[in-house]
Amino acid sequence: MSTVLDLGKVPVADHFPPIGSPIEPGESGHPLRMDHCAACGLAQLAEDDTVTAEPRGVEPRALRDQAADAVATVAAAGLLTGSTAREFGSPHGGTWLPLLAARGFTETTAPADVVLDCFGIMHEPDQRAAFRRRAAATAPHGALLVQYHSLATIVTAGQWNALRHGHFAYYSLAALVGLLHGVGMTVTHAWHFDLYGGTVLLRAVHGAAAQHGSVRGVLDSEAPHLVPSALPALQRAADEHASALRRWLDDRAERGLRVYAYGAASRAVALFSLAGAHRGVIAAVADASPAKHGRRMPGTDIPIVSPGELVSARPDLVLLTLPDLLAEVRVTYPELDGHWVVDTPSGPREGGTGTAIVRRAAT
Repeated sequence: MSTVLDLGKVPVADHFPPIGSPIEPGESGHPLRMDHCAACGLAQLAEDDTVTAEPRGVEPRALRDQAADAVATVAAAGLLTGSTAREFGSPHGGTWLPLLAARGFTETTAPADVVLDCFGIMHEPDQRAAFRRRAAATAPHGALLVQYHSLATIVTAGQWNALRHGHFAYYSLAALVGLLHGVGMTVTHAWHFDLYGGTVLLRAVHGAAAQHGSVRGVLDSEAPHLVPSALPALQRAADEHASALRRWLDDRAERGLRVYAYGAASRAVALFSLAGAHRGVIAAVADASPAKHGRRMPGTDIPIVSPGELVSARPDLVLLTLPDLLAEVRVTYPELDGHWVVDTPSGPREGGTGTAIVRRAAT
């Protein structure tokens, strides 16, 4: 086991204190480190001393659209068979069950023909036990569908802030093939989607089974990015990202620009902490989840407000902490068009071309 990313001590990613509450000395005192097992290929949260209840988020449209696309893709391949479904959900919200209900499936607590897990299993501290439970929930001739954020994507895109408390595992398909083999299941198919820069949906069944060429395709595409020499890039990405954001925030503050942010997401917590963000450089963070309103970002004095309050504030710039939300927020909040700035691992992007770039706000 080797350490590939060490963020030191940061705030808990899912505990948002009330606005105005004092920032306690130990609030930013929780170790956050990613270890990687060369033998099995699994990247894991090294330790977690946190016990918190996460305010449930609002599922973004990008995730809903991708879920519909995933279900349609499996169905088009003739692999969405049977009549019963069961889901191991994610605390981040969202469910695929209505999509299956529309195709005639009935939810059950018994072993099901289709078992779903979209970003749920990574929240399980005991990974082997979690895979045993999902295998037991899958009927003898059923299928298990697991969607994961690819570790290869995290490494190549510098998505170091995917690491957070409560996320105990970060997967490659090779690691998942081994984990599922350990519970008597075989991965038969794998589909790649663009969500979060690269997610994979796999299908697994009980016993030995033929593997579709898509499995080898994903294995081969991930492998070059998961060699030991590639993984330390995550640490460099974290250090450079935090420095770039702080320089950008300081520059905009010196120019008298009012910067807000959108997305009080878990991945923004460590970033704001490492960058030393505070209310003097980010006036507030807007979020669609009512459960987070009236709270503040962990380890900072930055308040969390509603999207309506963000629009009313008429900010000069709005830092979008989740690039996947760009299309959705531009449609939902046309009043802010021209003010969006997309946060990326290389720093905020204010101009240029491409899906992650928006036009420069007036200065």
